[in-house]
Amino acid sequence: MEKIEHSKLKAYMFPIVMILVMGLVIFLPAGTLRYWQAWIYLTIFAVLSLFITIYFQKRNPEFLARRRRVKDQESVRKTSAFFNLSFLAYIIPGFDFRYHWSSVPVWLVIAANLMVFAGYVFIIVVFKENSYASANLQVEENQQIISTGPYGVIRHPMYTGLLMMILFAPLALGSYWAVLPALLYILWTVIRIKNEEEMLLRDLPGYREYCAKTPYRLIPSVW
Repeated sequence: MEKIEHSKLKAYMFPIVMILVMGLVIFLPAGTLRYWQAWIYLTIFAVLSLFITIYFQKRNPEFLARRRRVKDQESVRKTSAFFNLSFLAYIIPGFDFRYHWSSVPVWLVIAANLMVFAGYVFIIVVFKENSYASANLQVEENQQIISTGPYGVIRHPMYTGLLMMILFAPLALGSYWAVLPALLYILWTVIRIKNEEEMLLRDLPGYREYCAKTPYRLIPSVW
């Protein structure tokens, strides 16, 4: 019983820490809490992050435990740190707000936040469809290929959702300048997917046949 309670505590601590870190990253550069765009974005991020934990803690706690693992038995090759500069897309908006570099209209901020919301909801759908979905990829024993739901259209739908969240985050936070580092995430994602697929083709039985049936990796009819 004590072990179960400890596991639940760890499950809820994970999103809480994520929310706190995100809040610091957004608000510290702004130097103020009067950053209304950031409050909208952080609310969306917090509500959906907590929803993931509450929902899967009841339905599939093993999924949450798998996602908390830091190390894999075998991880894909590390992508160049240069392309991870996309994290600046979350830091620049605060400075932008403080020094008034951009003037993003309210309607565009709201529209961008709706796209961020849609991207996160899409990721939740992916998690529900595939309990092996994780940022740290590994092929586990008896792992099956998922070809239903979004996986019937594209091979890496989780990254599609992440792209939606990250590309629209700068506008959601009221910054035009932050769009530039956000675009780096596209190249990072392409390289990451190619590296992951090398591993999946080698270690996951039937993945080559799945690729033949589902030719698009990230965006339908594009790539």
